[in-house]
Amino acid sequence: MKFLIDAQLPPALKFVFSSRGYEACHTLDLPFKNDTPDQEIVALAEREGYIVITKDKDFYNSFVLKHQPEKLILVRVGNIRIKDLKAIFENNFDKLLHLLNHKDLVIVGIDKIEIHI
Repeated sequence: MKFLIDAQLPPALKFVFSSRGYEACHTLDLPFKNDTPDQEIVALAEREGYIVITKDKDFYNSFVLKHQPEKLILVRVGNIRIKDLKAIFENNFDKLLHLLNHKDLVIVGIDKIEIHI
């Protein structure tokens, strides 16, 4: 699995994935950095097989309407400290991977990780 972290989330989140041997990049790693249009992010995800991680509801709407990107992690935690966000992913990492193996949309909240069909 490969992960592409959107602009509203901290670049430090990619280390949660890379420290476990997964490829992860942030929009800051892309040529247009955080100014990369959503359509470009979706195209890159489709072309390179990335799972998009975002707080942006536009990606959720695109997923629901067009199933693009193919796999999406929607983060719904509000504004929290980076270390707390990382802890949510670290503490639920195995569950997150398990869900992604079976579902295309995973929603991450402060106290739960859930799936939607």
